Amino acid sequence: MTVKETVDSAIADHKIVIFAKSYCPHCKAAKKLLIDDLELGDEVTVYELDQLADGTERQDYLLEKTGQRTVPNIFINQKHIGGNDTLQALNKDGKLAGLLAA
Repeated sequence: MTVKETVDSAIADHKIVIFAKSYCPHCKAAKKLLIDDLELGDEVTVYELDQLADGTERQDYLLEKTGQRTVPNIFINQKHIGGNDTLQALNKDGKLAGLLAA
C-alpha cells in the first residue's frame, strides 16, 4: 500500500483520526479533549508520525492533501478539521458535537 493509500484509508475507515507526534503539546491537548474530556476513546484513532517508519512521508502527503504541515492534523467523519486550535474553538463554540454526530 502506498503512503497515499494508507493515509486515505485511515481517514475513510475511522470516525476520528489524529495524525500527531508523541512529544507535541498541541497533539496532547487534542487527544486529551477527544479521548479524556469527551470520552470518545473508542472512536479516536491516533497515528504518532514520529513513531512510524513512514511518518515523514505521511506528513508530506497530508501537506499535499490539506495544505497543513503541522500536527495535530485532525479528521472527523472524513472531514479535515485542522489542528488543535480549531478543534478547541469548535468545542468551545458548541459546534464540535454536530460534527461528531454527522
